[in-house]
Amino acid sequence: MSTLDDLQAWYRRQCDGEWEHQQGVTIDTLDNPGWSVSIDLKGTPHETEPFEAVSVRRSDEDWLDLRVEQGVFRGFGGPGNLEEILASFLSWASRQKPGTQPT
Repeated sequence: MSTLDDLQAWYRRQCDGEWEHQQGVTIDTLDNPGWSVSIDLKGTPHETEPFEAVSVRRSDEDWLDLRVEQGVFRGFGGPGNLEEILASFLSWASRQKPGTQPT
């Protein structure tokens, strides 16, 4: 499966008739240029899961800033880093918490 397929599957698993009306996934562009990704974690098994912030600067166009704030995964990156942002989220989200089902 591709990163996009995995993200679609994660999204589909969160949709329960309620979650998708208040939460969701937003992918947008930045003017520096780059990508902005917001993924609502409220109501998911990941809502209280710890996330260690990531900040990587490889060049002016190859960079990442990832964090979770107030129940929202926030990923920012250069114009070629969208897949890396999404793959980083999915890698973190795929870790099973004790007593929960894998997502």
